[in-house]
Amino acid sequence: MPEGTPRGDFETGLTTDDQLDLRTWLRLLTCANMIEGEVRAKLRTAFDITIARFDLLAQLDRADPTDRGLTMGELSRRLMVTNGNVTALIDRLVGEKLVVRRADPDDRRAQIIELTPNGRRAFAKMSQAHASWITGLFDGVDRKNLEALYRNLAELKTSLKADSDMEGH
Repeated sequence: MPEGTPRGDFETGLTTDDQLDLRTWLRLLTCANMIEGEVRAKLRTAFDITIARFDLLAQLDRADPTDRGLTMGELSRRLMVTNGNVTALIDRLVGEKLVVRRADPDDRRAQIIELTPNGRRAFAKMSQAHASWITGLFDGVDRKNLEALYRNLAELKTSLKADSDMEGH
């Protein structure tokens, strides 16, 4: 990587001769990595938490409040990681008293994970800060351009989903 290139900058070295779709994809990837890097660092500094643990708490927070919590398998699917990865994250969060785990009364093999009241309060603070950080990262983009980008990304998402559905994925 050339000196002075931000970590995760995948478009460095491309030229205008490279395909527009390739340049666009690499720019999206670069922006996503730069945002994630900032958020990762801020979560660590402000809350001494990893982005993986934050994401797990977010999934639990988003779960239907009438539900009984989420099983380890549900968390694995939502986070797109293995059960082993989820187990390690949950072990840490249980130790921090942010979540509790209990046996699923309907399936003895499964465990239900829920936010504790302390976990709910802690996550509320984290998510408020997270939203503020994201807003700050987008401050340099004109609102009309940001709205256009959002619409354009929706079009891309629809196109990608249609391609995926046609290929049977």
